[in-house]
Amino acid sequence: MQRSLARAALSVAAALLLAVPAHAEKLRLALQKTGTTGWEMAVVKACGLDKEAGLELDVTELASPEAGKIAIQGGSADIIVSDWLWVARERAQGGKLTLYPYSTGVGAVMTKNTAIKSLKDLAGKKLGVAGGPLDKSWLMLKAHALQQGVDLEKSATILYGAPPLIAEKAQQGELDAALEFWNFAADLEAKGFARAIEIADVEKALGAKGNVVITGYVFDEAFAAKNKDALSRFFAMTAKAKALIASDDKAWAAAAQRIGPKDAATLEIYRKRYVAGIPGRSVADEEADAAALYKVLAQIGGEKLVGPGKTLDPGTFYKGGEVARR
Repeated sequence: MQRSLARAALSVAAALLLAVPAHAEKLRLALQKTGTTGWEMAVVKACGLDKEAGLELDVTELASPEAGKIAIQGGSADIIVSDWLWVARERAQGGKLTLYPYSTGVGAVMTKNTAIKSLKDLAGKKLGVAGGPLDKSWLMLKAHALQQGVDLEKSATILYGAPPLIAEKAQQGELDAALEFWNFAADLEAKGFARAIEIADVEKALGAKGNVVITGYVFDEAFAAKNKDALSRFFAMTAKAKALIASDDKAWAAAAQRIGPKDAATLEIYRKRYVAGIPGRSVADEEADAAALYKVLAQIGGEKLVGPGKTLDPGTFYKGGEVARR
């Protein structure tokens, strides 16, 4: 799989060399400092992929995803990374943002309790939920539990908190299980926790056909119309960076420097989970699954979560510049 990723990305990049302009085109990126886009940008710089694509990347690193949303709405950034649900909400309120798939990476319910293997096993247990009551993974977990006749809010003790806090409480034994974001789940996995319930499996139980894109590169429709070629080369460039992280140990070493002090076993889990999150389907397939999940989320989360939109706006996913998938 890793070799096929690399071959596909290399062929795309080679074809795009013919279309590279004489002068590099500038793209302003506003990215979360601790996010995996930082890994990719490290590989882009280390391997000269930006120059190969004829792009000048002006990268601003931000402390939180919310700061990125402010940047794109305020016009100080051309591209950020966010989730399709936020893009759909913005479109339902009149915005013209759109999204190109970035990652299917999603978390899991983590536990050291060997008796917890299914949703029904959470009854009577203390479950930590990273994020708040409107966290997408939590809402989908609740919806899937209800399909099985389990009301988690009534049958389990639910504690909400920031991802680092939930992970800490889980390690201290104050929780029976923890629903964590993918990177915190990777940390817990390295510490001996089991992945009792995969949110990717929950997505499929709720109507998805495959692993669903969670986050994407977000930009304005007007910007996309003026910069279609540059965006196509940007997507091809980042696809190549992803493939190199998956298949080339030197590229992975450049990416891993962004993670911080972790032992080799933990880093390998990070790499494994990152690679598993690389999108491999068409944009049309991703959009269809997102639309199916949107209906579930709109029903259980209501207007507080999705805004006035009842269905996924068809412009949520960007249809231009699609590159070859693995």
